[in-house]
Amino acid sequence: MRSKAANMSNSGQGEEVIALHPAESGMQLGRALLHALHNAGISVLYQDREMKTIWARNMRAPWASDTPDSNGILPPAQAERIGAAKRSVIASGNPERLELGVPAEDGVRWFQVWIDADHSDGGEVQGVVTTMVETTEQKRREQTLKTLLREVSHRSKNLLAIIQSIASQTSRYSGTSGDFLTRFRGRLQSLAASQDLVTSSNWRGAELHELVSGQVGRYAADPRRCVRFEGANPYLNPNAALHVGLAMHELAVNSVSYGALSRPNGHVKVTARLTTAADGEPALSLIWVEAIGGREVGHNEKRFGSVALERVVPTSLNGTATLEITEDRLEYGLVIPKGNFETD
Repeated sequence: MRSKAANMSNSGQGEEVIALHPAESGMQLGRALLHALHNAGISVLYQDREMKTIWARNMRAPWASDTPDSNGILPPAQAERIGAAKRSVIASGNPERLELGVPAEDGVRWFQVWIDADHSDGGEVQGVVTTMVETTEQKRREQTLKTLLREVSHRSKNLLAIIQSIASQTSRYSGTSGDFLTRFRGRLQSLAASQDLVTSSNWRGAELHELVSGQVGRYAADPRRCVRFEGANPYLNPNAALHVGLAMHELAVNSVSYGALSRPNGHVKVTARLTTAADGEPALSLIWVEAIGGREVGHNEKRFGSVALERVVPTSLNGTATLEITEDRLEYGLVIPKGNFETD
C-alpha cells in the first residue's frame, strides 16, 4: 500500500513517496523518524499561522524555550530575522532559507534554517515548519580551508619570486645556454627538496640537520659520513628552510667540484649555535667549514654561488653572511635573526 503522501505525489503535489510495508503503522514510522531526527541533530518546529507552537521535536539550545514564539535564547536580531522569514512564508507560501551565527562561549555556532509552508488540502497556508541543523564544524572546516588556500597562494607567490630571482641571476653568470640549464636545474631541484621537507611538516619548516643532509646527499654518497654536525639542531621556518637549503646547495656543489667532498675521505663541518645579533636580539649562527686542499676555487671571480651566499640568502632572511676562502680552507658564516627559527 501507499501512504497519503504517495497519492498526493501522483496527483501532482510534488510530495515525497513513502512506501509502507503492510505490517507498518503510523506510530512505528513516527518513532523511526524521531530517532532519525535525534541522531542527525535536526530540530523541527511546527507553528500555526499565528506563530503559536503546535509541536516541536529535538529542540536544543539555542532553540529550546518556554516562550510561545519559540525563538529560544537567540539574540534579538537573529530572532527577528527568523520571525520575519516565517511571516514571509505564511504570506507567500514560498520557502525561505537562512544561515545564522549565534554567539557562544567558545566562539560562534552556525546553523542552517529552512522555513517551509504547510498547505492544507485546499492549498491554503495553515502553518509553518522550521527545520534547524547546526553546521558549526562544517563552517570551521570551510574557514580553515580558506585560510590554508590563502597561505598556499602566498607561499606559491614567494616561491615563484625566488625562482624568478634564481633564473635571472643564473643567466647573468652563465656563459652558455647549456651552462645555464645545468645550473638552473640543480637549483630548482634544491628548492624542490627543501619544499618537500616543508610540506611534509605541515608547513612548519625543516630541521637544520635534515635540510643540510638532504642537500649534501644529492651529491655525496654518504652524507652521514661527510657532514659532521656540532651544536643545535633548530627548526627553520619555511622561508628560512628554502633559502638556507639554497645556500647549502651552493656550498655542496662547490665542495664536490673543488673542496673537501671532491676527495674520497673528505668531510665538512656544520656548526649551529645560538648567539646574539648586532642589534642585541637572539640569533642563530650557522657556520660551514671545510678544507679545500690548495685547489683553485675561483674565489677572485664573482659567480652566482658566491652572490647567493653573500647577498641573496642573508638579505632574504634579514641576516648577515661572510664567505672566507684561503688556499686551504673555506668558511661560510650565516647569522639568522630570531623569527626565522625555533629551538623547541
